[in-house]
Amino acid sequence: MSERAFVGIGSNLGDRASMIDQAIRALDRSPAIAVVQCSSLWETDPVGPPQPKYLNGAVELATTLNPHALLDALLEIERSLGRSRTENERNAPRTIDLDILLFGERVVSEFHLEIPHPRLALRPFALVPLIEIDASLIYPQGGDLLLSLLSVAGGNDGVVMWRARKPSSVT
Repeated sequence: MSERAFVGIGSNLGDRASMIDQAIRALDRSPAIAVVQCSSLWETDPVGPPQPKYLNGAVELATTLNPHALLDALLEIERSLGRSRTENERNAPRTIDLDILLFGERVVSEFHLEIPHPRLALRPFALVPLIEIDASLIYPQGGDLLLSLLSVAGGNDGVVMWRARKPSSVT
C-alpha cells in the first residue's frame, strides 16, 4: 500500500531549474516512488551565510517505501547529482537539496530523521509550495492547517514566484 509523502526540493548552485528537473525525473524512475504532482518553483533568499538565491518547490509522492528507505533514496539522488554532505554544511549552498517535509500523518523523531521536517513550520519557502499543492494539508504536530502556520512563519515574505509553470520534468 502506498503512502502520501511530500518532499521539499531546492537548488542554489549551477543551473538550478535543470537540477530540480533531474531530481524529479530520478524520483519518478524509482519503482517504489511515483511523482503525483509538483508545485511551481519559487525563488527565495537563502538562510544562513551570503550565497545565491534558491529555487524551491515541493513534490507530492506516492510511495511504498518507509520513511527511512525514502530518506536513503533521496540521499542517493542527491549524491548522483553531485551533492556531497558534510557535518557542518547546514545552510550551505548546494546543487540539490531533497528533504522529507511530511510523510502521511507520521511523526518521527530520530537522530537522522525528523518528520515533519523540524523547521517546516518556520519556513515560508517550504510552506508555500506545500500549500500550493494541497491547501488542506495538516501539520501532524498540533493538527493545524499548514496555511495557518504560514502567517506565524512570516507569511510569504521573501518567497517570490520565479515561474508559474511546473518543472519541465512534469508533463
